Amino acid sequence: MGTTPTEVMAFPNIRAIVRDNGTAEVVVAGNSRIVPAGNSVQELRNNALALIVGEAQTLQRPVRVRIEDPEGHGELIVHPDNKIESVSYEPTPARRRAEVPETAPATVAPAVIDTVPAPAPEPVATPAESAPLPAPAAPVDTQPWPPAPVAADTVPAPANPEPQTAAAATEEAAPTRRSLKETSFLVSAPVLEPATQGWRGTLTRLGLRMDPSEEELTEREDIRTVSQHWPGPRTIAVVNRKGGANKTPTVVMLSAILARYSGAATVAWDNNESQGTLGWRTEKGSHDRSVLDLIDASTELLSPSTNAAEIAKFVHHQTADKFDVLRSDENEEGDHEVTAKEVDIAHQVLTRYYRLVVMDSGNTARAANWRRMIDHTNQLVVPVTAIEDRAEAARLTLQTLESRGGHDAELARNAVVIVSESTDAKRSMSGEALKRAKDEAQRIADGFAPFVRAVVRIPYDPALVNGPIRYEALQPATQRAWLTAAAAVAAGF
Repeated sequence: MGTTPTEVMAFPNIRAIVRDNGTAEVVVAGNSRIVPAGNSVQELRNNALALIVGEAQTLQRPVRVRIEDPEGHGELIVHPDNKIESVSYEPTPARRRAEVPETAPATVAPAVIDTVPAPAPEPVATPAESAPLPAPAAPVDTQPWPPAPVAADTVPAPANPEPQTAAAATEEAAPTRRSLKETSFLVSAPVLEPATQGWRGTLTRLGLRMDPSEEELTEREDIRTVSQHWPGPRTIAVVNRKGGANKTPTVVMLSAILARYSGAATVAWDNNESQGTLGWRTEKGSHDRSVLDLIDASTELLSPSTNAAEIAKFVHHQTADKFDVLRSDENEEGDHEVTAKEVDIAHQVLTRYYRLVVMDSGNTARAANWRRMIDHTNQLVVPVTAIEDRAEAARLTLQTLESRGGHDAELARNAVVIVSESTDAKRSMSGEALKRAKDEAQRIADGFAPFVRAVVRIPYDPALVNGPIRYEALQPATQRAWLTAAAAVAAGF
């Protein structure tokens, strides 16, 4: 059974804007994407629709789109299979009088629009050759957007035209005036910055301006995505029920990239039920405090009179990567396990002081602190190394969440899976071992792709294996891959 327009979610908020200056953009959840130029307004519409179809294919469901162009505005439903439905379309007042016959129906039922060229119009018969036919009850538009206007010169004149009154003639002759609120002398189209990378960037620096390559444009789009500021705090949970699945490096890398590019206050929180390893892989501050100390001081930290800088007493700042770390309890004699209530308290404190919270986790999906973490999560991330048991543990983690239904199931369906190449094969550095490692990573990535929102592959990098993790220590290809991963995560906000 097909999806009716009323069943299509309005999330994410998508707008397609076509301007009469030959530019267009598609805005997805506040993120603007420039539409490739076209030779006509209709070609710009088609290019915009191609971007929206790609978004629908990424989400694997129809999306609702608000359209605005020089000829009017309305709403479409865009399906992943390239089918377009027109929910509404309202021509601008000036065009409505010139192009739409007065006998047109006041409302038109939503029409299914196939993305095929409109058939050539048949010759219009004269009144002497044939009698006028009744208009169809629900006309179907075969153009993707907007519904095709009926030109005034193709409409047969009525058999007995009524005499036009002087008042009506005066009304039609009067010029249409627009409000000054509807115009602006500012240039709204963004200026494309010249290339900075590769041979194009070299030529630009030598004085010959070159447009950026497709690869550089994609990188710019990823940077713009991770640089956004969202209303209200966002919480990311990094989960896998198997140890050694790259959870802690994933937490560090996502925190570093989001903090570096967005400038938003970001904290990485080790939500292990007992003792985690995030503190071992990051820079230590001038104190030994952990999440238990923050919970004990929560009343003071939540007081309206407390200064924002007081949080520094409990977190460990990463001087190069610009984020803070809240460590788990590292007391060797301690046996305290974090409870669900304590997770609530710590989360309340952190979301007062930080815009982004990235949570590391333990290996027990049944633990109280693990389950409460999921309740606070906006975006789920599942890291996995290209080893069968890690991949199977990741699958079971997603399956557990999906079986719980509701918020947990939605997180699983919207998850981002990050597949890192195995370190074991890389150590030999033989050509055959490298190929096996890449093939296995691709096989695992392909296996997850149909069940989650995005899958990103990360190449092997020795800087992620042991010791403190630093973004600048990574190889350029690894940095670029992690930027792609962070952009995929941020797109889910």
